[in-house]
This record gives sequence, structure tokens and C-alpha cells, in this order.
Amino acid sequence: MVRDVPTLLRRLFDAAVAACHPSRVVPAALPPRPSGRIIVVGAGKAAAAMAAAVEETWGPPLNGLVTTRYGHGAATRYIEVIEAGHPLPDDAGCAAAERALALVQGLSESDVVLALLSGGGSALWGLPLPPLSIGDKQGVTRALIRSRATIQEINCVRKHLSAIKGGRLAAAAYPARVLTLAISDVVGDDPSVIASGPTVGDATTQADARAILTKYRVPIVPAMERILSDATLESIKPDDVRVAASDERIIARGADALAAACDEAHRLGLDTRVIGTDVAGDARAVASAHAEIARDATATFRPLVLLSGGELTLDVSGTGRGGPNREYLLALATALYGTEGVWALAADTDGIDGSDDVAGAWIGPETLLRANQVGLDARQCAQDNNSGKFFADLGQSVVTGPTRTNVNDFRAILVQPDV
Repeated sequence: MVRDVPTLLRRLFDAAVAACHPSRVVPAALPPRPSGRIIVVGAGKAAAAMAAAVEETWGPPLNGLVTTRYGHGAATRYIEVIEAGHPLPDDAGCAAAERALALVQGLSESDVVLALLSGGGSALWGLPLPPLSIGDKQGVTRALIRSRATIQEINCVRKHLSAIKGGRLAAAAYPARVLTLAISDVVGDDPSVIASGPTVGDATTQADARAILTKYRVPIVPAMERILSDATLESIKPDDVRVAASDERIIARGADALAAACDEAHRLGLDTRVIGTDVAGDARAVASAHAEIARDATATFRPLVLLSGGELTLDVSGTGRGGPNREYLLALATALYGTEGVWALAADTDGIDGSDDVAGAWIGPETLLRANQVGLDARQCAQDNNSGKFFADLGQSVVTGPTRTNVNDFRAILVQPDV
């Protein structure tokens, strides 16, 4: 029987994150250092740590720049690191994207562009196509984030409004060889969705982007109308010669994180069951389904860890703070009320769950009872999208700081039938 369950769950989470850190996955993915000039560009929450790993593995001479979220930088000697806004794009990210495009232009077939991409890259390289302004781009991004749009839908729109995404970076670098190393934060690990695919062809269309905006009732301002109506501004397609020879390698994904957590649990003598590597959908609906699985698992005779990954969405109607992982846990605690011996942790592997710098939280059989004792109304917190306050007041938040990787959500449910 596990005595200190929150510590154990955090240990599984830490093992999952460590397995996908750039210092571990980048060196193994890099080929032998190529001859000729090497230009390194990149964007994402892991980009700075990826750049540091490239420097450590290949050594100088190297040239380039990468863009990461404020506070997610890493020490580098040759590759410049620029910090910028996320999840809303800002001027710093736009300027960095412009510089990245300039760096890869005018290269020859003997040159190599190494692109380092990870979750967050779409916002961090938020350079819009003219005549769209950064303010308009921020408004579209904000509206889509607050809707129930999937990351695939959000990034489809981003690609068609961007000067660098949707294959445009690779097109600018042609005829140089382009090698992309990507840490995936998207369900399905589609390279064209990770950081909105700046180095790969895009099969979606302007009509698709327009349909998504209409679906979520996002106003199409005049500048967007001009871009989405101009066929010459369509994204780069997969059969375009400028992207056809691009080499993309996904070097870490959510399934890798779950495998590492399974290994750690097995070392501790615990059985595991992966109930989904690419779980998507509404956080509360998924919590309800997982509560049923956990209740069924209480019929076992040994402690069991139920693991899942993917990316949950949340319909934000309240004004509180929190994120999909904590909303999931709040709904899970409610659905499990009265069930003994079930604990859970849910957190985002980048250290950021939704709207604040908290990775996630944990629950136990006494969570709702403790909440009642300190005057917290779980139902009201859920209605207000205020799961952040709920878990902070209980002292059950999971805070990691920047992890410098991002393979999306991690969820672990420990069922102990004898508790």
C-alpha cells in the first residue's frame, strides 16, 4: 500500500517530464554534424533548451536564433535566444520571426537549416501576413483560445494568417536542406500542426480557416478577409518542391512521457494501465468517463495506476483562473465523491495549465471534505472556471516552474482498493 500518494504521483509526473527534456532527446536525434554552413532557428517553450542541447552535441561553428516564452530561456553561447509572448503573440515574437526568415534566405543546396520546434511555437512566431496587424492577430488568438476550438483548428487559422507558418519557413530556405526536430504537444503528432508547421506542407485551405472562424463566431475583420480571399497567399502545399525534401523528426511525444511514468511505477512495484495516449475533448466529460474507469478498478486486489495523456479543452464562461487539467480534477473529485481509495494528479508537462504558471493539481478521497471545511464551494468554483483558486486554497496545486519541454497533458489516477 502506498502511504504518501501525492509524493508518488508527483514522482511519476517528474519522470514523465524528464524523459522528454531536450537534454535527453535532442542528442540522440541529431545526425552526425553536416558539412557546410548550419543555420539554427526555432520556436516553442522547449526551443532554448533544444538549442543548448544542439550546441553541446554539435559544437561550433553555429549561427541562428530561437524564440521561447518569457522565463523559459536557457544558457547558450552561439545561438541567440529571444523571449516573447505566449499564448498571445507580441511584437518581440513578430520581430524574432522576421529575423528567422531573413536568416534562412539566400542559402545554397550545401547549407543546412536546423529547425527546433515545440509547443507554443505558433504564438511565439506570431508574425502576421500583411495587412493584418499584431493587434488583430492577438484578437483572433484570444477568441479561439476562449472557445472550444481544438489546437488543430486554432493552428489551421494561424497558418493561413501567418508569414512564417504553414510551410513558409521552408519555402524561404529553399534550396537549403531543412531538418526539423520537433517535440510534439498535439494529439496525433501531426508535424503540420506542431508550431503550425513552418517547415512542412499544409493540406488545409483558406476555406478551412474561414469555416473554423465562422464555427466559433470569430469576427473576420477586413484585413483577414483580404488574406483569406487571396489565392496567392495560400499556405505551402505538401507537393510543393520547396518542402518536399524537408526532413521532419518528432523526437518526443506524450506517449514517451507515459512510457517513462509506467517504468517508474513498475520500479515502485505498482501495476499500470494506459487508458489513452491521445485523449481529447471536454475536460469535464473526460473526467466523468475516467471516474467510471477508476470505480471499476477498485475491484482489483492491488494498487493500480491509470495513466493518460493528450489535450483537453475547456469551455470558458466564468472569470476565474485555472486550466483544463485542474478543471478535469475538480470534475473528477465531484464524480468520485464517496468512492474510497482513489487519488489523481493532472498537470501539463510544460508547467503551465491554462491561464497561470501552475502545472496542475492533485486530489484525494478527502479533497471535497477538506474544501467544505475551509468554505470552498466546488460547484461554484467549477461554474466560475475557478479551479485555480480551489486547489491553491487547499494547498494541492502542482507547481514546477518552466520545464522547458512540452508533450501536453499528463494524468495519473492511483486506485488503492484497501484504503
